Amino acid sequence: MGQDRTRAVGDTDLEKYRARYGLMAVVISNLAIAAVAIFGVWRLDGDKAVIVGVLTAAFTAVSGMTTAYLGIKAVSNTARSIALGNVAARRPKEPDPAAPPDQRAP
Repeated sequence: MGQDRTRAVGDTDLEKYRARYGLMAVVISNLAIAAVAIFGVWRLDGDKAVIVGVLTAAFTAVSGMTTAYLGIKAVSNTARSIALGNVAARRPKEPDPAAPPDQRAP
């Protein structure tokens, strides 16, 4: 029983580290994309058509990266909660032997 508890605490810590460093990677990537876009706009010297293209590409990259991270994290959390859910709640209920036959659960 002690090993199960130690493993559960270790899994929780591992999940915290994954969430923390995954979010940190997304934030750093988004900042890098924004920095490159700002540098690109600065170097284009007012060519509005190209600036719009650079900013659109940067916005698409940032939103795509953030959405992918949040979607993967949500699915991962849902799958984990299902896998670690209450096993007793998923088992079929036994009929109550004290109840009359017409009131027993099927």
